[in-house]
Amino acid sequence: MNPRSGRRLPVGPAPRAPEHLTLSAVVRQLCASDDGLIRPESRVKHPNPPSREALAWIVEGLRSVLFPGYVGDTQELNGEALQFYVGATLDRVLRTLGEQVRRALCFTCEDEDPVRCGECEQRADVVTERFLSQLPGVRRLLATDVRAAYDGDPAATSPAETILCYPGILALTCQRLAHELYGLDIPLLPRIITEHAHSLTGIDIHPGARIGECFFIDHGTGVVIGETCEIGNRVRLYQGVTLGARSFPLDEHGHPVKGIPRHPIVEDDVIIYSGATVLGRITVGAGSVIGGNVWLTHSVPPGSRISQTEAP
Repeated sequence: MNPRSGRRLPVGPAPRAPEHLTLSAVVRQLCASDDGLIRPESRVKHPNPPSREALAWIVEGLRSVLFPGYVGDTQELNGEALQFYVGATLDRVLRTLGEQVRRALCFTCEDEDPVRCGECEQRADVVTERFLSQLPGVRRLLATDVRAAYDGDPAATSPAETILCYPGILALTCQRLAHELYGLDIPLLPRIITEHAHSLTGIDIHPGARIGECFFIDHGTGVVIGETCEIGNRVRLYQGVTLGARSFPLDEHGHPVKGIPRHPIVEDDVIIYSGATVLGRITVGAGSVIGGNVWLTHSVPPGSRISQTEAP
């Protein structure tokens, strides 16, 4: 009986119970190798892939040396204590990072037996050293991002609040670290790091995106920034902004062509408000303002003001 209408509801046949499967039958089905989800047999000889858990630990360790006293050991640090803390933390982090870099290189190596391939291990050592040398530059950029967040949000009470609380700073920290590994041609690790930030913040920034200084993502949930985006200095985005690709060129086999520029170029001093979607390899000229919920698929000159057509 429908409690609202008082009508009697039709009664159909009872749903059929699923066919009972024994444990061994389920195991056989799950182990079927024709669905593409099982690691290929040729990969079995390769070392384990990188560990998401280890990389999350590495990110927190790097954040603690980029923002000492705010992340990790939050006791007051200065003088020799600060240098000892940063040095000891970096030593631990880089040892683990070197192992994860080696895993990534070996796992994607074409050598028949990469376990015996010394080249991957040597390259991992070189990459880790180069990454270390780039950390001061990452720190400089993050300092400008923190200042942009504080200056750009009247609700921010201090730069420390943006470091401790703002999802945009966390997502940018991960992206800027991942971008350095991406530039060193390390497979897997950059994307794992940015997806770690994505899962925590709702902000999805590809490690390949090139982002200038003083970048501010306000609120942040739902922001998407594609691989080949180029973002200038002093750019501000609000929640729900997409800087994406309009189409995917296909090769002769119908597969997407990889690596070609397909995302927007956003020049200096641009503001893009919440819900705006900017697609394709177009240019948003310096100093432009893109209003909320705008759908933009063509370039606009510097100083443009783009908004939705007002409803009658």
